[in-house]
Amino acid sequence: MKAADLIQTDKYVQNGVRAIEEETAAVKLVAMMDIQMAARTLIDAAGQATQIQGDFYESTAVPGAQVLVSRKPHGVIFAIPPWNGPVILTLRAICIPLICGNTVVVKPAEVCPRSQAVAIEVLHEAGIPPGVLNLVSVSKDNSPKLTAEIIANPLVRHINFTGSDRVGKILAAEAAKYLKPCVFELGGKAPAVVLDDANISDAARAITFGALLHSGQVCMSTERVIVQRGAAATLQSELLKLFRNVKAGDPTRDPSAQLSCLINEASAVNVVKMVEEAKSSGAQVLLGDIRREGARVQPHILTGVNPGMRAWDRESFGPVVVISVVDTVDEAIELANASEYSLTASVWASDRYKGVEVANQIRAGCTSVNGPTIHIEPGLELAGLGGATGYGRFTVDNFTVKRGVVVHPPNVTYPLTG
Repeated sequence: MKAADLIQTDKYVQNGVRAIEEETAAVKLVAMMDIQMAARTLIDAAGQATQIQGDFYESTAVPGAQVLVSRKPHGVIFAIPPWNGPVILTLRAICIPLICGNTVVVKPAEVCPRSQAVAIEVLHEAGIPPGVLNLVSVSKDNSPKLTAEIIANPLVRHINFTGSDRVGKILAAEAAKYLKPCVFELGGKAPAVVLDDANISDAARAITFGALLHSGQVCMSTERVIVQRGAAATLQSELLKLFRNVKAGDPTRDPSAQLSCLINEASAVNVVKMVEEAKSSGAQVLLGDIRREGARVQPHILTGVNPGMRAWDRESFGPVVVISVVDTVDEAIELANASEYSLTASVWASDRYKGVEVANQIRAGCTSVNGPTIHIEPGLELAGLGGATGYGRFTVDNFTVKRGVVVHPPNVTYPLTG
């Protein structure tokens, strides 16, 4: 709890916001959200300590025997948090493991070691002993080799990683060499399903927020909008109006710019190429100039994007949303589930019971009814259901092992010996 208080002081707010803005090109709003949510992450993590529980019961296998069950730490946890939520996601990668009694080695993203060091510094100042929480910063060139060496180290018992499914597969292959367990929270391609009776104004505002926050560089970003035909024209009109009001630029020079650059030019190139490929395959670009200025990309809205196109199948991690129109609810569910990703989703319906019914049929770790795809529910934790979104949760169960001790009664008769 001391760390939660410290991270809200001017020292950490100012240093954290400055580092996040400079290293990741995040606008001040996003940088502030990262620091503010970090305090809640620390408080929520502290509450998880109550979940570290044992058990005691009479054996059903041996009459008179007693069973003692406890949860023990793995040992050393290797944590690899991402750049797009550098403080909050670094804390998520380390806090539950620490509360469970593990020690942690953190490898920050190569692009933002200063930002992620804020999370380490606040915990050290709060009293984490030397050697319990360790930061190992490496260059991009050395990262593959040194990461493999750390995973191979026999003292490392568990790995957690948040990032792309491409890198997740590499890390999973390394961990598999030693059969070490992992928690992977990878990509997302979150669908927003809008039914005919939805409140279109509410849905459009939440979709715009979910698609464009941090220029779409959030694993929970709304990337696919699936709308019933009866609501399609109104929703499309609302989205166009809202998207046109959001501009990418240099917020330090242009106060009207609500978005900044993507993390690097390679990311911008990928986003623009994805839109170009979709257009050449028959998609229509309703909004957007299909170009970049360095690493800066303006918001885009596409229609006519189908499964099989990269703009549908792969996470863009940019300010791009695709709209698909369907006739029936069953078609909407089918399209929502036509993805390798399974992190979050949303359903919009005035009939909340119908919304819940649809939400229960969407394959996602968490689905919001009449809320945005960007949502973190304390105690539930984000989690994929396999595939390109990964598997496992940042919970006590994943960062402890269940161990049992069976106390046998005296004078037991055994086969062979009596």
